[in-house]
Amino acid sequence: MKIAVSGKGGVGKTTFSALLIRTMNDNGKNVLAIDADPDANLAAALGIPDTEKIVPIAEMKDLVYERTGAKAGTIGGFFQLNPKVDDLPDSLSATFENIKLMRLGEVKKGGSGCLCPESTLLRALVTHIVLVRNEVVVMDMEAGIEHLGRATAQAVDRLIVVVEPGRRSIDTARNIRKLASEIRLENISVVGNKIRNEKDEVFLKEHLSGFEFLGFLPFDNTLIEADLSGMSPYDADSPAKERMMEMIARL
Repeated sequence: MKIAVSGKGGVGKTTFSALLIRTMNDNGKNVLAIDADPDANLAAALGIPDTEKIVPIAEMKDLVYERTGAKAGTIGGFFQLNPKVDDLPDSLSATFENIKLMRLGEVKKGGSGCLCPESTLLRALVTHIVLVRNEVVVMDMEAGIEHLGRATAQAVDRLIVVVEPGRRSIDTARNIRKLASEIRLENISVVGNKIRNEKDEVFLKEHLSGFEFLGFLPFDNTLIEADLSGMSPYDADSPAKERMMEMIARL
C-alpha cells in the first residue's frame, strides 16, 4: 500500500505519519518512510536515533552529480532526465526495526519552478518508490503534493489529509483536493486531529462534507509532552494508538 500524508503545517501530520508507520511496523509490515516535508522531522517522530546525521538526498551534491551528470543547484544545461535510483532506498535509508527512512530535502526553486538535477533525481526516486517498491510506503508530504507527478499520483492508494478544527486547516484541505484532482489522484481521506470533543468532530464534518473521514485523533497532552521530550508519539501512553489501529483496519 502506498500512502501520502498531507495537510497544513502544524496540524500534526508528522505525528500522524509516525503513529501510522510504527503501528504498521508492529503489525509486521516492512515500511518505507519518506520524509518529503522540508520542515518536518519524521525520523525523530519515529524514534530513530542520531537524526541529525541523516542527510537529505537533495543536499547530496556528489550523488546528484553522479546520477544526473550535473551539479546540484544548477538550472538549465544538459543532464540525465531518467537517473538510476533503484538502489537508493536500500543504500541510503536510516533503519529502525522493519522501517527504512529517507529524507528527500528541499529543492531551492527559482521563478515559477525548477528544472534542476536534484529535482529530477527526487522525482525519479518518488516514481520508483511508488510504482516499483513492494513494501508499505508512507510519504509525509508538505502542504502541497508537488513531489507527485501524474503517473505516480494514480498509483498512490490513498492520500490522507490531516486537519484540525480551524478555518485555515479546512482551506488547505480543499486546496490539496483541488491539486490532487488535477493529477487525477482520487482516493482521498481526511483524518481529524487535536479533537477536544464531539463539537470539534461535527465542525469538521460540516465544513468538509464532501470528504471521506478515515477517523479522528484526540487532543492529547501526552503526545505534546512526548514531542517536547524528543520521544516518539508511539512510545507515549495515548489513546491515539488504539484509534490508529481502527484507521488501519479501514484502510
